[in-house]
Amino acid sequence: MQETPAPRIVWWEHFLDRVHASGMLAWLLLAALIGAGTAVGAVFFIELISWVERGLYFHLPKVWPELGRGWYIVAPVLGSLIAGPIIAFFSPEAKGHGVPEVMEAIALRGARIRPRVVVAKVAASAACIGSGGSAGREGPIVQVGAAFGSTLAQWLHFSESRTRNLVAAGAAAGIAATFNAPIAGVLFALEVILGEMALRDLSSVVLSAVMASTVARMFLGNRPAFSIPFYATRSPWEILIYLLLGVLGAAVGVAFIRVLYFTEDLFDHWNFPSWAKPAAGALLLGILGFVYPQVLGLGFVPTDELRLDVPLHQNLPHVFGSGFPVIEDALLGNLSLTLMVALVVLKLVATSLTLGAGNSGGVFAPALFMGAMTGGTFGWVVHKLLPTIAAGAGSYATVGMAAVFAAAARAPLTAIMIVFELTDDYRILLPLMAAVVVAVVVAERMEPESIYTLKLVRRGIRLFRGRDMDVLASVKVAEVMEPNPITVSPDIPASSLGGLFLQTNTHAFPVVDNRGNLWGIVSLADYRRATGKNGHPDPHLKVRDIAVRSVVVAYPEETLRDVAQRMAPRDISRLPVVDRKNPHKLLGVIRRNDIIHAYELGMVRRGFAVGELPGAPPGTSVARFVVAPDSPLVGKSLAEIHIPDDFLLIHIERGGQTVLPHGDTVLAAGDTLTLLARQDDAEALEHLWETLNAPPEAAPQQEESPPPAT
Repeated sequence: MQETPAPRIVWWEHFLDRVHASGMLAWLLLAALIGAGTAVGAVFFIELISWVERGLYFHLPKVWPELGRGWYIVAPVLGSLIAGPIIAFFSPEAKGHGVPEVMEAIALRGARIRPRVVVAKVAASAACIGSGGSAGREGPIVQVGAAFGSTLAQWLHFSESRTRNLVAAGAAAGIAATFNAPIAGVLFALEVILGEMALRDLSSVVLSAVMASTVARMFLGNRPAFSIPFYATRSPWEILIYLLLGVLGAAVGVAFIRVLYFTEDLFDHWNFPSWAKPAAGALLLGILGFVYPQVLGLGFVPTDELRLDVPLHQNLPHVFGSGFPVIEDALLGNLSLTLMVALVVLKLVATSLTLGAGNSGGVFAPALFMGAMTGGTFGWVVHKLLPTIAAGAGSYATVGMAAVFAAAARAPLTAIMIVFELTDDYRILLPLMAAVVVAVVVAERMEPESIYTLKLVRRGIRLFRGRDMDVLASVKVAEVMEPNPITVSPDIPASSLGGLFLQTNTHAFPVVDNRGNLWGIVSLADYRRATGKNGHPDPHLKVRDIAVRSVVVAYPEETLRDVAQRMAPRDISRLPVVDRKNPHKLLGVIRRNDIIHAYELGMVRRGFAVGELPGAPPGTSVARFVVAPDSPLVGKSLAEIHIPDDFLLIHIERGGQTVLPHGDTVLAAGDTLTLLARQDDAEALEHLWETLNAPPEAAPQQEESPPPAT
């Protein structure tokens, strides 16, 4: 007799039992742990970036000094040759700026993020940014913090809502540790990551951000990310000038979104190894960094601002890396007008080449960079035109950072608060709020989606309050329509429709003429109106006399979201599907039942097919079993099968249609049964299926039965 193994007990289970995991004490301790861990990870990440930068721009140039400034071309490529394979072969989630992946995990995967994302994101982003890639370090730290919170929640078997909360706590800690701005971190987590301001999420998120900022200050010093000049308004009329800055900030923010995704499309459609695409983008970035200082030095910009001197590691091109020192120069008013104008465009191109090519890094810092240059340029001009009203370029550069970021990210509260925390001056709040609000309003009119949500929308994911509200947007009509519908001729007697409706159990038929063109549609309601009170239509009536000629149609390349919005107001149960180029060519029919099936298909594409179920308790799994043609289950009702209470039959899929399970539901060959069970009972569920499928005489020899189809 085999001895039953003793239950495995780990230290955190003792911990949870002692402090009662549902209590506030344990919850706040976990939030503090996530904040401290994220801060340590942020410090390590920042130091790793510095180490990569010193290696590529200080030590390696000593090996080959003849290359000179050519290292600005070679170094980004070397860094991307490290980052590219990590992203392509180890963790695709590390690609890009990271925040959309966190939002997608919260909305679609129960906030579950793979632990390997932490390692991949840190390594790939450090190689990219340290070698000169134009990206921010805050995006990777946000993703690392979120992954840390998710991993901890999964280890402790927390519910989905609590896992979401810890992911948000990790994201808030990432922003707080990067910018020494805990309030902005909290608002970023609530406004962008979760998409809603809920009091239930506040305590843990706040504590995590505070702990992260405290730990980061111990290592990085108690100073903000930038040194900001003292702000002062010269006239109450100056607020109107800041409103104009908000409009300009919106234009730059929207340009950032469109150029970034345009570049991403170019690289995604390029037939080239995915692991090498980041290096190709880095090569173009290196050429840009090598050339533009020499071009601007031809009388456009003072040579002392162009960083053409040696040593290389102290004179990196302005557009390389996160660009924090350049931002600080703009805030202090130390940059010339022509250089600031050039850097708005150059940083936009550099960031698009970096992230659009598939490299790893954030968009927060590049948005702040472009905002500082935009605001500095605008402030320089208005100060020259209105010296008694407008302050200097530095004040407008400060507000410009918030305006451009808010326009790109659609996070006005985060934008306002992060600049306020960086300045520590409440007098900047009025112009800051005015410019940010205008920037967000104008940007939404120009581009409905933010730089974060646009990536999700392009995948067919539309979020509302952090949750996907548009599953059908990922399914096309052609995928679920009935391609060979029953049709009728307009010249047959209307009286013949009655038997056809009863025989097919269909509510409407497309009417097709003798050339195969869609002529109209006739419904059961049309037939009933034609029969009148006596129940018999006029024998002289033809289908053409009662059919509807003005037909609402669908197209095969449309999403079911668009079709459903067209059907619902008119209460239409089915639509003919036609060729967009030839509206008379009938391709199929789309029905309400097809849309229900499409919803399931959309859920499958979001990872809910096997092993996951939205809203299911933690520690549960979903398995699918197919009824084979020779299975003894064929012809049996569910009441006869006696499925134990430990397992829950969710639904049955039969011929592409969903069958709701009842006791009298009879199983047929080819049925797919979806059952929910605890993860610990997964093997027992498979054993049950083998038992149910075993022939009566073979019941004792369960091990000889064929394995279940999943």
